[in-house]
Amino acid sequence: MRRSSIFAIVVVIALAIFGWKTLNPKPMAFAEGATVALSDYKGADPTGVPAELASADPIKRGEYLARAADCMVCHSAPDGAEYVGGLAFPLPFGTLYSTNITPDKATGIGDYSDQDFLNAVHRGIRRDGAYLYPAMPYTSYTYMTDADALAIKAYLFSLAPVHSVGQANTLTFPFNQRWGMSIWSFFFNENVRFAPNTAQSAAWNRGAYIAEALAHCGECHTPRNLAFALDNRKKFGGAVTAGWHAFNISSDKGSGIGGWSDDEVFSYLSKGHALGRGTAAGPMGEAVDQSFSKMSQADIHALAAYLRSVPAVVSSDLPATLAPPAPASPKEGGATADVAGKRVFEQACVSCHS
Repeated sequence: MRRSSIFAIVVVIALAIFGWKTLNPKPMAFAEGATVALSDYKGADPTGVPAELASADPIKRGEYLARAADCMVCHSAPDGAEYVGGLAFPLPFGTLYSTNITPDKATGIGDYSDQDFLNAVHRGIRRDGAYLYPAMPYTSYTYMTDADALAIKAYLFSLAPVHSVGQANTLTFPFNQRWGMSIWSFFFNENVRFAPNTAQSAAWNRGAYIAEALAHCGECHTPRNLAFALDNRKKFGGAVTAGWHAFNISSDKGSGIGGWSDDEVFSYLSKGHALGRGTAAGPMGEAVDQSFSKMSQADIHALAAYLRSVPAVVSSDLPATLAPPAPASPKEGGATADVAGKRVFEQACVSCHS
């Protein structure tokens, strides 16, 4: 009887793993075509830095990649020193605080070897062997190449070390048990590198690498399942992150960006504003200010090309039609003369002016 029970448990676990792998696709599984290892790819390398920085030293390349990966924003508290940590991540079960990633040996990452750094970036494992919480987006960074991750390390180690003891997390039981993250990572982090798609264009592959391995767009814009892992069946369909609503950026024309022109997508990413569409605020505003606006125009265009290829996901945050329809004229009472203006206000302004 005991053996039968153990066998039944093993079968249930195996089916659960199989079901998860089958039902939740990988981030880039929506695209047609086959993927190959980067070493076997015959096209232009979609990883690394733009062509104009290809011959730069590792520190310069690392600075660009760190900006693209938005490291500074998450590892800097408001009015605090850059990369010293302390930014709060409020969660339903407590608060996490980002860590010091300056090269201070006592309170930062100054003692991290190259392999220690890769373990943290790709696998979510600290130098002392403890697992990181996925507020550190290692499930996205896992797609980053070793060379790019180590270039970021070279840049971080070029900074002045800052001795700063971080604030303790306030997570409730059982979420304060870090060992549980080993089980979570087993299910939700494959620890694999970016694989180009041979059927897609060079711009698409570059945009995919930026979106998935560096900028980790899905960490904010993709809904999560009950285990707080990304649900790629609703990829980029919009989600609430740290109290902010990250909008639908799939190709749906009503609630996503399918109706935006290429110029509008480019303007929003590079400048934080698209005329008639909206203005980036909150975490997205920070991402534009500290990351996207610092990137090359070619990379922003590539990112936009990738975003526009993501299948449409219909969400209720920005309805394609207003129900009931807003009257055409303010004379009819309680309405706006411009339905599009009302929608933009709801998207970009109401979070502060409500």
